[in-house]
Amino acid sequence: MTRRRWIADKFSHHQAELLGQNAAHLARVLRARVGQEYEIVCGEVVRLGTIASVSEDRVEFSLGEAAMESSERELVLLMAIYKFDRMEWAIEKCTELGATRIVPVIARRTDPHLATAAAKRVERWRRIAHEAAQQSRRLRAPQIDDVGRLSDGLALDAPTRLVLNENERNKNIFEALSEAALPVVFAIGPEGGWTVEELSQFGAAGWCSVRLGEAILRAETAAIAALAAATAIMS
Repeated sequence: MTRRRWIADKFSHHQAELLGQNAAHLARVLRARVGQEYEIVCGEVVRLGTIASVSEDRVEFSLGEAAMESSERELVLLMAIYKFDRMEWAIEKCTELGATRIVPVIARRTDPHLATAAAKRVERWRRIAHEAAQQSRRLRAPQIDDVGRLSDGLALDAPTRLVLNENERNKNIFEALSEAALPVVFAIGPEGGWTVEELSQFGAAGWCSVRLGEAILRAETAAIAALAAATAIMS
């Protein structure tokens, strides 16, 4: 049976702890008991953890041998802000697909009300990513940056930077990924896509414009499709 995996909130060489919501879920919902075993992510290493004590705000584990040691490919999303319910769904699914960093930015076509409220949603996005990372047995949750401007996102440093552009006709994402080097950064536009001016800014900053296919996809679908393609081609 596959053990459930948790990302430790605190850990030392011999002990790890889950705190807050993680501890409450394990104690109340899963009815954890002393002696049960789980996989515990401690930095870059997954250790076998045996529950030593349980309360609703803290679960302590005694750590045993390393279950595995691994790293994850770097896949970054520069994500323009769009409707929060769809964006939260995309963050959850993109975490499951291996995104290691999500950079939310305000684009020209981002709704002004969403742009104003976005900064207050970041902690919620981080919680969603943390829960999705544990559920999908990731080593860590993706880093989710504070909300920024597109100009800041354009300066992201990576050998492969791909802006999804439904009007691109010369290069598709599969061709670009087949010759890509990690890290890979994908720029996903808001509802309505990137403006012509924004696409010009991407080009001037050295980004490669690619298309996903013939269909016009919602922003959340495009993000998921891009990561799925990267996972399949670069695995």
